[in-house]
Amino acid sequence: MTIQDKIERHTLAVLVDNEAGVLARVIGLFAGRGYNIESLTVAEVDQAEHMSRITVVTRGTPMVIEQIRAQLERLVPVHKVVDLTADRPSIEREMALVKVAGTGEKRVEALRLSDAFRARVVDTTHASFIFEVTGAPEKIDAFVALMRPLGLVDVSRTGVVAIARGPEAM
Repeated sequence: MTIQDKIERHTLAVLVDNEAGVLARVIGLFAGRGYNIESLTVAEVDQAEHMSRITVVTRGTPMVIEQIRAQLERLVPVHKVVDLTADRPSIEREMALVKVAGTGEKRVEALRLSDAFRARVVDTTHASFIFEVTGAPEKIDAFVALMRPLGLVDVSRTGVVAIARGPEAM
């Protein structure tokens, strides 16, 4: 396997017009070429200019990532594409709600671990907790893995949000 064949995880930030059908066109580009999306978030970031930011996490060889970027840049509603993984240092975060059912020692252990991960209890019953945990995707993965043997019931994740470090705007 050469360096060109190495599969890498990349986070792309895409600034688009906030109008009907734009997300479908961006997602269609991925689906039409067989590219997988690991995480997807979208929200309006400039109400006055009607602009939204789509954050996409995908995997591919450097050549495939460059193809994705170039194809995204050619879409009409797209104003800018930034590869936050390759272009500049960035910060990634994700939020998850994690439901854990259990009593006795497992309940105590779940609470102890939640403290270590700085997870907040946002709902509790006699038989379960719902934790809110934020951080890098790897942190969320680790928290979920530790909750699995303690009675993990359900997980809901927001997807990755990311922003470049430093004073420059996207």
